[in-house]
Parts: sequence; structure tokens; C-alpha cells
Amino acid sequence: MFISNNFLFRTRFLLFFCALLILPAGCGEVKFFGLGDEEADLEAPAKELLINGMDEYQVGKYHMAVKYFDKILDLYPFSPEAPLAGLKAADCHYYMKRYPEALLLYDEFEERHPTNQAMAYVMYQKAMCSYNQMDRVDRDVTGAVNAIQDFSRLVRAFPGSPYTEEAKVRIKTAREFLVHHEYFVVRFYLRTKKYDQAKARLKYLIANYPESVIVPKARELLARLESGKPPKLNISSYFPDFKLPKLHLFSKEGVEEEVITE
Repeated sequence: MFISNNFLFRTRFLLFFCALLILPAGCGEVKFFGLGDEEADLEAPAKELLINGMDEYQVGKYHMAVKYFDKILDLYPFSPEAPLAGLKAADCHYYMKRYPEALLLYDEFEERHPTNQAMAYVMYQKAMCSYNQMDRVDRDVTGAVNAIQDFSRLVRAFPGSPYTEEAKVRIKTAREFLVHHEYFVVRFYLRTKKYDQAKARLKYLIANYPESVIVPKARELLARLESGKPPKLNISSYFPDFKLPKLHLFSKEGVEEEVITE
């Protein structure tokens, strides 16, 4: 009798094991004998992916973290973890200095979650994507123009946010960048002896950016041009180098807690 029971036990175990082997691999609808419901089975992977992604993110492994966040967005776009995954995917690209890619993801987050509590942060990051693409004053100024627009939008929408004061400072800095770009064009006109164009550009600069630190130099140079005494030597003395100041970045800690599900 003992042998018969043992044989029966082993036979049942073998059948059970074989049944597991022939179950369709990768099927998201599979339930193991009623253990847990479908929703739990689907959400558990998303939570695990988010935990793994945040672990990589916290130690600066953004290239690894973004893979986890992207997988959540691909496989579980409507899960509770998706909003945070979308935001952190954008952050990963931002910290890898992939600003166009980051900006696209921040735009998507804003479009999908317009009432999310992290929206002030999202607007700030969008503006920073443009701000960080400001380069030299002799090059494209699109970054400065977009940064001013985005920071101004943040200030209007969230006047009491932790990012507002810094946004105001960066608006001023971006405007200063635009001023020095205009002033650099004046330098070109002087070197090519196009004095009428130089005067027109100086007048525009003084009228539109009266608060700029470069205005005193611009007024002095305009006075010389209008008196018919344009500088011939040491032209560079009228054109100091411009460098973007290193500004304090507000801490982003706690942003994860701000991201709520709608």
C-alpha cells in the first residue's frame, strides 16, 4: 500500500509539472490556479520595472534607468506607474544632455497629465532644455528665445512655485544672451564699415533691452558713430566677452512624490 500511494503521489506531481511546462509562455492572461487576479498579475511587473528603474536612476545610471521606464510606457501605458515612468524617462534624457529628446517627453507628459501636481517642475525642465542649448552669442539664439518663453509661462502659471525665483533670474540671463548676440552683430558691421546698420542695431538694442549691462557701452559706441568718429583700432575693447553665469539649481528631491495618478 505504501508503494502504491508513493507511486500515485509521484504520478500526480509529474502530471502537475508537465502541465506547467505546456502552458503558453509569455501569455499575459495566464492565471495559476486562481492565485491572484488579472489586475495584480499585470501590475506587478510594472511596479518591479519602476523599482529597478529608480534604483538605476538614483545612482546616475540614466542610460540603464531609461530602459526600464520606456518598457513601462510600452507595456503598461495605463498603469499607475506610467506617469512617473514618463517623467523619469524625460529626466534621464535631460541628465544625459539629450535635450531635444527630453523636451519631447516633457511635452508628452504635459499633454497626457495636464493637472498633475508636478506640472511646475515639468515646465521648469522644459525651459531648462532650451536654456541648456544656449551656446555662444555668435550662434543660433533659438534656445534663448524658447527659454524666455517657457520660463515666463512657468512664472505666470505658478507664481508661488519653488522654481519661480530661479526662472526669473534665468529669464534675465537669457535676455542678456540675446542682447550680446545683437551686440555681436554690431561688431561685424563695424569691421565691415557698415556704420548705418551698426547704428540701427545699437538703437534697437538700447530701446528693447534698457536694463542690460551692455547698454552703457552701446550708448558710448552709438555716440561715436553718430559723431562720425567710428572706432578704427581696439574695436574689441567695446565688446567684452559674455559667459553664462553658473546659477544655483533648486533641488529636485521629492518630485517623485509630487507625481500622482489621475
